Amino acid sequence: MSARFRPTPALRQLSNERSIVTQFVKFAIVGVSNTLLTFVVYTVLIEVFDVWYIAASGIGFAVGAVNGFLLNRRWTFRGHAGDRLTAVRWTVVQGSGLLLDEALIYLFVHDASMDKLIAQACAIAVVTVSTFLVNRAWTFPMAPPQLAERSAQDG
Repeated sequence: MSARFRPTPALRQLSNERSIVTQFVKFAIVGVSNTLLTFVVYTVLIEVFDVWYIAASGIGFAVGAVNGFLLNRRWTFRGHAGDRLTAVRWTVVQGSGLLLDEALIYLFVHDASMDKLIAQACAIAVVTVSTFLVNRAWTFPMAPPQLAERSAQDG
């Protein structure tokens, strides 16, 4: 009978901090793809189709949000304790992110007289950090260590 290694609380804390950093880096990588999609859709809509920039921003954000859900669910938060409401929680967080994005871009363009593309870039930076924190805590909560160990032993 072999003794199992049981990490100390300090080691678990260090591992958790590394996990958060790793997840944020992955979330940022996914965010880059979301941002590229958002900017491409936004730019094409306002420059080619002359769509109102607020509507174009919302459509671009929605395209990025769908991409983000699929990639984050399968890669960034792979070990999360998912359920049938994961997609609903993602939609709530992204919807809130969209409202924040729309409010910020409006304020940046109308009140700060920023260029529309620069305003969108600034809004995306704020929304990215906000949505990561909420998604990590609420949308994709990680399985408790005991459940993760049990499922690893069963699998």
